[in-house]
Amino acid sequence: MKEVGSVQSVDRALLILEKLKYTPKGLGVTELSSELRVSKSTAHRLLMSLYKQGFVRQDPETQKYMLGFKLVEFGQTVSDNIDIRYIASSYLRQLAENTGETAHLVIKEQAEIVYIDKIESSATIRMFSNIGKRAPMHCTGVGKAILAFLPQQEILRIVEEEVLERFTPNTIVDKENLLIHLDLIRKKGYSIDDEEHELGIKCAAAPILNYKGEVIAGISVAGPIMRVSEEKLDDMATEVLKTAKAISLHLNGEI
Repeated sequence: MKEVGSVQSVDRALLILEKLKYTPKGLGVTELSSELRVSKSTAHRLLMSLYKQGFVRQDPETQKYMLGFKLVEFGQTVSDNIDIRYIASSYLRQLAENTGETAHLVIKEQAEIVYIDKIESSATIRMFSNIGKRAPMHCTGVGKAILAFLPQQEILRIVEEEVLERFTPNTIVDKENLLIHLDLIRKKGYSIDDEEHELGIKCAAAPILNYKGEVIAGISVAGPIMRVSEEKLDDMATEVLKTAKAISLHLNGEI
């Protein structure tokens, strides 16, 4: 019964947002309670939950509720991600062709990364990865590239709150060492995964920045250690940094 109640609350909260979408001047508690066919106290409780999270705002003069600016942020994030995948596609393909290794496009979700696109290496032996795959930020090349360019307060929050799980002997699990490592990544503009997430795999990665200089995604190129020498890894880093900058410029209308 409790589960049904919580689902019903979610449905009602979403219905409030739907009603407010078509009422730019806002609706009051009485109007919304009538629209939802619930009591005023129920309508008020739902509104307060949405208000606290920034999904609705209240006009101080009319006391009516309208859509909140948090939804603008959500919409922009969705739009950015769709644009990124479309715009990055040809660059990602060129990156894979230039390096001979698998190229990935990744976004941040909470304290993890999610692979949203990839171009496979043409080589017979290649790394395993799937679109939709999630991975920690602290031990992947592209995760570290994104993490390093987040606002400092968010970096500290993620590093302090998350468990830095060890995947290989090379995984950085000490918080202080990770912060020092992230500082070096910011200075270089790219990151390296030296078998930190998977043994036998090396990777170079760089962040994609929006017009405000905020990191919104990352790209990486990865391959097996049998093909990725130190010299090739340096070349991969150069290519991935150049590609990330080109995607950022294109995304921001500068190309």
